[in-house]
Amino acid sequence: MQFIDQVRIHVASGSGGDGAVAWRREKYVPHGGPAGGDGGRGGDVVVEADHNLSTLLDLKYQTHYQAQHGEKGRSKNCHGKSGQDCVIKVPCGTVVMDAETGQPIADLVEDGQKSIIAFGGRGGRGNARFATSKRRSPQFADPGEAGVERELVLELKLIADVGIIGLPNAGKSTLISVISAAKPKIADYPFTTLTPNLGVVKKPSGDGLVVADIPGLIEGASQGAGLGHKFLRHVERTRFLLHLIDISSLAEFGPLEAFHLIQTELTLYNQAMAAKPQILVLTKADSSELDEPALAQLQGQLVAALQETVTHRLEPPLVYVISSLTRQGVEPLVNRLFELHDTLPVPTDAVELVHDTKAFANDDSAYEVVQGDDGFVISGGKLDRLVRVTDLRNERAVMRLTNIFKAMGLYKSLAKLGAVEGDLVEVGGVQFEYFNDD
Repeated sequence: MQFIDQVRIHVASGSGGDGAVAWRREKYVPHGGPAGGDGGRGGDVVVEADHNLSTLLDLKYQTHYQAQHGEKGRSKNCHGKSGQDCVIKVPCGTVVMDAETGQPIADLVEDGQKSIIAFGGRGGRGNARFATSKRRSPQFADPGEAGVERELVLELKLIADVGIIGLPNAGKSTLISVISAAKPKIADYPFTTLTPNLGVVKKPSGDGLVVADIPGLIEGASQGAGLGHKFLRHVERTRFLLHLIDISSLAEFGPLEAFHLIQTELTLYNQAMAAKPQILVLTKADSSELDEPALAQLQGQLVAALQETVTHRLEPPLVYVISSLTRQGVEPLVNRLFELHDTLPVPTDAVELVHDTKAFANDDSAYEVVQGDDGFVISGGKLDRLVRVTDLRNERAVMRLTNIFKAMGLYKSLAKLGAVEGDLVEVGGVQFEYFNDD
């Protein structure tokens, strides 16, 4: 199955149903009065984490999502039916971001976790809602509020306990195939692995830890070389990293050079990533030409380099020497993984969310008046919403809207700016003529 970890989608919540204008007419009820019901609420757009999914593949091919609209109100004070929500299933570990700002607005980690990313529009009020002792026969009702449309970027960050990093051909896929049941593609050329591999390492107790093999990290990855930093997001949530270094005679880089190269790329990607606890693992010992004194010296040099560059250090800072082919040193390494898994805390600050203001209509009563060449433009969350839910074809509904404008001090604000009768005033995309209401 194709691995997709980033998609862009368009979502739209449902619009609210219009309120009804209706009257109660019954034989033995001489003063029936208004009986128009409210419109139904529009459906929300909801993103829900599902542990059965492992990729965003489905969302790559279906990029538009629409919730159901609310039904119109009916006579006899019957309210319209609310629209059904549109639920988008995503893998656990998905981050939802606003496409315009790039800011993360939801982080779905646990199975069943939900987040509403576009609230449905409110249903319009029927004319029965506007009946008062003075206004016994309201001839108008509210239209339903429009839904919310927005562009989103969804990014998958795999939830793994341990991240395996290293240069291409360092033995990452081979190690994960040895310690878990995962069967990644393994070959002796760079970039054999093009997508992250996940494996579960079973503990003696029957529990397990999840390891992720991150491919394609090379010198210049921050500038897009190789696969770039495309997959490093998948180790942001890990507790610690296994840093694999090839010490075979065919290794392209020396061990120290390889360590600093990867560490530099981690730092360029994310300072917090570079500070994660690391276990250094020297791989392909069966093909190494280093004797024991040289190997011990190299281990000391790597420990010193690790202590200089990684702020969150493990104690003691061991360097493991293994051969996945012969299983040399693999068992002590796995035991160390179990030990750290039980002692290191789960990171909780991988994604810093911002308050999402675009998911619903802004009811802020503040407004701004700007004078232009063609008149005045008034903008404000509450004013825009009021215009949207007013039936401008109905004279009494428009009179009610102008009374609300007056109560909010809108006419006084225009007069202070020098507005005269006949000037055009634009509110919520609709133009009105200003008149002096003193």
